[in-house]
Amino acid sequence: MKQNRNNSLIINGLSVEFDTIKLGQWQDMYQWSEFEKSSLSFCEEWLQGEERFERFTSGSTGSPKSILLQRSQLLHSVRLTANALALNSTDVALTCLNTAYIAGTMMLARSLTLGMKPIIVTPSSNPLEAVEDIDPIDFMAFVPLQLQTILDGARSEQLRLLHGAKAIIVGGAPVSLQLEEALQEIKAPVYSTYGMTETVSHIALKRLNGPQRSNYYQVFDEVTIGTDERQCLTIKSVLTQGRSLTTNDCVHLIDTHRFEWLGRADNVINSGGVKIQIEKLERQVARILVSLSFNYRFIIMSLPDERLGEQVVLLLECDSSAEKNGILNRLMKKMEDSVDGYERPKHIGTLESFPETPTGKVDRHACRNLYRSKDKDN
Repeated sequence: MKQNRNNSLIINGLSVEFDTIKLGQWQDMYQWSEFEKSSLSFCEEWLQGEERFERFTSGSTGSPKSILLQRSQLLHSVRLTANALALNSTDVALTCLNTAYIAGTMMLARSLTLGMKPIIVTPSSNPLEAVEDIDPIDFMAFVPLQLQTILDGARSEQLRLLHGAKAIIVGGAPVSLQLEEALQEIKAPVYSTYGMTETVSHIALKRLNGPQRSNYYQVFDEVTIGTDERQCLTIKSVLTQGRSLTTNDCVHLIDTHRFEWLGRADNVINSGGVKIQIEKLERQVARILVSLSFNYRFIIMSLPDERLGEQVVLLLECDSSAEKNGILNRLMKKMEDSVDGYERPKHIGTLESFPETPTGKVDRHACRNLYRSKDKDN
């Protein structure tokens, strides 16, 4: 692969030369934030030829764990993404994800390896506010909340950047139906990613907009997929160093290169002996919210129930005005008409703000605990 043709990167508006980074001299330049230190430290290690990198899982389904990745794995991941999205040294790449985790790390690795111009900004709900004067930005990666915030604001400068991109990827959490519909107005190709720290970022892409919009993830060349007895996805590739990795993701395998993601095997509610897949029910609820023109983040969770064992609960991210304005009653009535009885949420709860993991995912476990604590206080 080509080495970086640029001699510097831009981080939060400041230009730093690669030679300065490689020699470690960047540390004395400014009073860097933790994000800036994380980003520049990785770049220093990469430019010095470091062979091993420690990264942590996101912690969305448990405690974060440390994983040691080889440089060769990162390079293979870069190559697979570059081939899939036609990335090259003439491109400008925006890194606005947490670089202490694999998604942000790989945006830096792609830039440094392919020769793309790296533009790095501190993660925020709307990172394009910091780069409106940079045109074009060819390659961008977001979490769904960032992309939703950008589209909700609909600033012409930011929409221009989105329209002009060569490729936009979004990952870290499921893309809502509302966001997917809004993405149909974006001219640039937008892809949902599937992957994890253990697979060195994504191993499959799903087109979210345009004529090539799909319900299925397409895996990269050199990636072999299958399912285990639970119908959970298995992955084997050079990215996993030839080992078979068994995930906790239930999928419908279309063929040897495509799959439909159904949900997490551990996101199942047993209510009255009936097993309910949380993500499947969330897709139904999303359609209902769209039909009512309600734009709230939400999750499906369970609470203990003496008769059913577990009762299904819909938790919305909104303030108390939703109940006063009759929104919760309208939503419950619509669910009574649209959702089968055994899957229908028995209760709708609210939190003003959902806790998130460090990578921007909704922390389901923390949401459940916070709501239970709030419910007890009331």
